[in-house]
Amino acid sequence: MRKKLHNIIFGVDTPAGKSFDLILLFLILLSVLIVIIDSVPLWGAKYGDFLYTAEWFFTILFTIEYILRIIISPKPVKYIFSFWGFIDLISIIPTFISPFISGYTSLTLIRALRLLRLFRILNLSKFTNESRSLARSLKASYYKIMVFLFFVVMMMIMAGTLMYVIEDGSEGFESIPSSIYWAITTTSTVGYGDIVPTTPLGKIIASIMMIVGYVIIAVPTGLISIELSKNNKEKED
Repeated sequence: MRKKLHNIIFGVDTPAGKSFDLILLFLILLSVLIVIIDSVPLWGAKYGDFLYTAEWFFTILFTIEYILRIIISPKPVKYIFSFWGFIDLISIIPTFISPFISGYTSLTLIRALRLLRLFRILNLSKFTNESRSLARSLKASYYKIMVFLFFVVMMMIMAGTLMYVIEDGSEGFESIPSSIYWAITTTSTVGYGDIVPTTPLGKIIASIMMIVGYVIIAVPTGLISIELSKNNKEKED
């Protein structure tokens, strides 16, 4: 029985293991959808009883799964204190403690913690190899990305300071920090519109920074893509 359960829960290539992962994926996504719907005041008030029951239903299922993983795991202590063991535990605890918590902020935090269940998808056997490959690529690109981010931070500080001087303290550019905030939102192409340059030179610099923003997004993506290609090539070889 123990061996059969192990093949189902931890089986990577077994038909039973694949079916279990597929069912678990569906349950995780459905439970997250319940949490999202519950956060909408109108829906929460209208379907409160159903959402409450559904949340407990999913929590009980995930709790049983968590206990089975501990019992069946060859190294239960290692699993409990592992990252994925922590995620599995954190995803079920909020429901159990929510009846003892009061206050809007506390309940909002509890609701947000339930969304950690999404991370469990990455631990499913179907996605494990891909997530590990991505992790290796990020690790291999770490120093390059850090150097690039340091360069971006310096550029934001310089651009913000330059705009502070050019706009001469006009609305939104009263200080260097607020000007840096403008530089970040402009370069990231978010552009909230709460701070807008008024001088011709300021508008030119803003246009340049918008174009530079696309480059900033592309560089780390390219670095990670190269490492992913290397990993895939190593697998094929």
